[in-house]
Amino acid sequence: MRDSRILSTFQDLTTATGALPLSQMPEHRRAEELIFDTCQVGVVLRAVMFVQAVAWVAALYGAQGWWGWMTQVALYTAATLPAVLIWLLVVCALKRQLARLPKPAQWTSGILLGAASAVYGCGLLAWTGLVDPAPWLASAASGALVAAVLVAALVWRARARAPAGTTARLAELQARIRPHFLFNTLNSAIALVRAEPAKAEALLEDLSELFRHALADAQEAVPLRQELELAEHYLAIEQIRFGDRLRLEWSLDEKASGALLPPLILQPLVENAVKHGVEPSPTGATVRISTKRRGSTAIIKVTNTVPSGSGSRGHGLALDNVRQRLTLLHDVEGRFQSALVDGVFQVRLEIPI
Repeated sequence: MRDSRILSTFQDLTTATGALPLSQMPEHRRAEELIFDTCQVGVVLRAVMFVQAVAWVAALYGAQGWWGWMTQVALYTAATLPAVLIWLLVVCALKRQLARLPKPAQWTSGILLGAASAVYGCGLLAWTGLVDPAPWLASAASGALVAAVLVAALVWRARARAPAGTTARLAELQARIRPHFLFNTLNSAIALVRAEPAKAEALLEDLSELFRHALADAQEAVPLRQELELAEHYLAIEQIRFGDRLRLEWSLDEKASGALLPPLILQPLVENAVKHGVEPSPTGATVRISTKRRGSTAIIKVTNTVPSGSGSRGHGLALDNVRQRLTLLHDVEGRFQSALVDGVFQVRLEIPI
C-alpha cells in the first residue's frame, strides 16, 4: 500500500515536469493587463521631475535674463504641476477600467487624459489672470505629447518585468533539475523506500512541489506565504541530504504573510544559504528565515552562518536577479541589502504591504 502511494507521488512528479498536451492548453488567455501603471511612489516622483525639467527648459525660450527665466519657470510650474498630478491620480484611479481596454485604447486614453489635464492646468492660469489669452490648443498638444512620452516610458518599464521574470523561472527550473540535485534527491528516495517509506514519500512530494512551482504560469506577484511554502519544500529535501549539518531556524510573523513578492524570489536566497553556508562546511551551518511586519512594511531576512570562512565566492547572479526583480515590482518602496558580518551572511528585504 505504501509503495503504491510512493509510485503515485512519483507519477505526480513526472506529470509536473512534463508539458501539457495541446488539447489541454487554453487557446487564448487575455487577463486584464494595464500596460502602464502610475500607482507607485517612484513613478510619481520621476514623472513630476521629468515634467518639471521640461518646464525649466521651455522657460529658457524667450526669457530675458535670470529673473525672467525664474518668472517663466514659476508660471509653467503653476500650470504643469497640477496637470501632471491630476493625470497620475486619474490614471491610477481608473486602473481597473483601463486594464479592460485593448492596448491601443489604453495608449489613446493615456494621451487624451494628458491633453485634458494640461487644459485643466491652463484653465487654472487663465482663471487667476496669469495668462491672457489662454493657449488652450498649445496646452492640449503639449499635454498629449508629454503624456505619450510618460506612457511610453511606463510601458517600457512594464515590459522589462517580463524578461526578468522569465529569466528567473528558467534559472529556477535549471537549478531544480540540475543533475546532482535531482540524482541526489532520487537516490535518497530510493534508499528510504524500504527502510523509511514515509520519508521517501514526503521527499518525492517536496520535489514534486518544487517542479510545480517552477513550471507554474508566470505571475507578476505572489504572497509571501507562498514563497515560504516553497522554501520549506526545498529545505525539507536538503535536510534529508545534509542531516544534522543543516540547522534550521524559523521566525515567522503571520501579519507579514500577505506582502507581495515576485514569484520564485525567496527560494534562490535559501538555496544560496545552503550552498555557501552548509555545503562547504564539514560542521554545517545554521540557516535562519525570519519575517516581521513593521508598520506598512514586511521585513524578510535570510541568514546563514559561515563557520569555515566565506567559502568559495559566487558570482552574485542570484542576488542581482532578486534585487532587479524587487525593484521592478516595488520600485523605490522595495529595499534589498546583503552583507557578511562576523561569520554570518544576511540578506534583508523590505516589502510594502
